[in-house]
Parts: sequence; C-alpha cells; structure tokens
Amino acid sequence: MAAQATTLLLVRHGRSTWNAAGRIQGQADPPLDDVGREQARRVGERLRRYHPQAVYASTLRRALETAEIIARPLGLPVTPDERLQEYDLGVLSGLTWEEIQARHPEIAAHWRNQRGAAEIPGEEGYPAFLDRVRAAFAEIVARHGGEAVCVVSHGGTMGLYLNYLMGLGGRLSPFSFSNCSLTVVEVGGPRLRIRAVNDTCHLEVGDDLR
Repeated sequence: MAAQATTLLLVRHGRSTWNAAGRIQGQADPPLDDVGREQARRVGERLRRYHPQAVYASTLRRALETAEIIARPLGLPVTPDERLQEYDLGVLSGLTWEEIQARHPEIAAHWRNQRGAAEIPGEEGYPAFLDRVRAAFAEIVARHGGEAVCVVSHGGTMGLYLNYLMGLGGRLSPFSFSNCSLTVVEVGGPRLRIRAVNDTCHLEVGDDLR
C-alpha cells in the first residue's frame, strides 16, 4: 500500500514588534504586535477549510503566539518544537539594515552584491540548521500520514525546507514569505506537490495587514 501524503500548511509567524521596526530577529524573541495578532486570526480562519488535525510551532514567541491564535478556535493543542526556530544570525540579531552597514560593512557589501551567504560571527551554521529542520519535518510527516498539519515557523526555516524538498543546495532560498502567509505542500506520498507558496489572499490590503 502506497504511503499517504501529509498536507503541510506552512505559516510564517505574524508581524512582530521587531518586524515593524525593521530589525533582524534570528533567534531573538520579540512578541507579536497588534497587527501580527490580527494577521494570525485571519490566517486561522483561512485554515479551517483544510481541517488540520494538528498544530506545531517554533518555540520563539512570535511563532508560538501565532500558532495559539490559530489553534484555539480549532480546539487543537499546539505542539512546540525548538528545531523549528529561525536561523541564529549571531551578531546581526536585533540590528536594522542601517546598523549592519555601519557596524559590519563587509557583511553588508557581501549581501548587497548577492555573493551568497556571508560569514557572520556567532551564526549557527548551515549544516546544523539543515539537520534540525529536516529532522523536525520528517517526524511530523511520519506522524501524520494522510492528514493536514499546520506548522508555524519562520521565513528562513520554511525557505530551507522548500530548498531541501526541491533538491536546491545552500541555506539561501529563492522564496520569500510574508508575515502570516500560507504555503501548502504535500509530502510523504508518491510525489512532492506544491499547492501554494506565500499566499496572502486572506490579508486585506486596505486593512494594512500585508
């Protein structure tokens, strides 16, 4: 009997106070702001049509709170998993782009010229990031064959996982994920299916939620 696919409902966390301020977060732990909470409520409404059977989340507050807002009306618990956390950006955590240019001009130049991933003092390292993210998703997929599962994490985490699924190398991803966007992939079945990427139709432009 062929394995049943798991439908992964991948949600980037809602807007945090540092997102609003333009600060790099990495594994720093700022909370959602009011816009982020409303974004989470909206994506939660959108997810009802998929009838998720479980909700998983990164243990960072912005993701965990987003997951709790999604899970509450569904009557589901949130399963936290620290392996779903964002990439640790070391000395860049908490800085704005302007501060990076002033304090770390060599890294800023590297990014500006798009020469791949710059070396950042104190960063996590790509192999460790890939190992933990891959392991977390493998366990979720193995546990929920034939089911829909919501996983709330971070742009870097989601990009890395899509890179892995598609056989793309490296930590940097061609994908971009807006706050509380929805990405839908089916994995663990006969073949990979990508149903949606960075879908934000549940967030109204007029309400300034995108």
